[in-house]
Amino acid sequence: MSSTEVRNDESTAVSPASVDLKFEAVVIPVTDVDREKEFYTRLGWRLDADFAFDNGFRVVQFTPPGSPASVQFGTNITSAEPGTAQGLYLVVSDVEAARRDLLEHGAEVSEVFHPGAPGAQFEVAETSGRVAGPADDRSSYGSFATFSDPDGNTWLLQEVTERLPGRVDPAETMYTSVEDLEAALKRAAAAHGEHEARTGQADANWPAWYASYMVAERTGTELPQ
Repeated sequence: MSSTEVRNDESTAVSPASVDLKFEAVVIPVTDVDREKEFYTRLGWRLDADFAFDNGFRVVQFTPPGSPASVQFGTNITSAEPGTAQGLYLVVSDVEAARRDLLEHGAEVSEVFHPGAPGAQFEVAETSGRVAGPADDRSSYGSFATFSDPDGNTWLLQEVTERLPGRVDPAETMYTSVEDLEAALKRAAAAHGEHEARTGQADANWPAWYASYMVAERTGTELPQ
């Protein structure tokens, strides 16, 4: 068979990946490394590394609170124009609480908004597609706020409380901060209160109900009723 012949469906079928590919870090382009380091330090992000070498290469790495992935910047690390990293997602369980915390740490954060048109959360110069306030009914994935670092690299806060199906491995369900777990417990408590109101009786086995609700919410599976 020549190299130009089309293979049949069986030979081109893609098998599931057998090796974990964990997304660990994203590089952002900056002008002044020390100024950026000061900014992210002030936000309270964890400084993981600041390595400089004789050839002019320098890499600085920070990790946001509760995040499994990190951000890197430095010198001789990217050819991209400073400030061109846009729409870097920071997923939060409470966008208004996250906004308040960032403001307290000196960041200039937009008001909470939801998209009035598809993609409006990514608008930078023209933001007419954004609607003030969180999404209707605080629907998961629908509420946003933005802030930028000194070079103009833009971060996008997105409120996610209930995952779409298949987005999280149920075997690896976890909460990465006290605040995240607390928010999940509050949502489970509110839902459990509605459950007891529907049944008309107290639920003595509420710990199991809470656990089922929190795992289902995290993994995008059917919530208990």
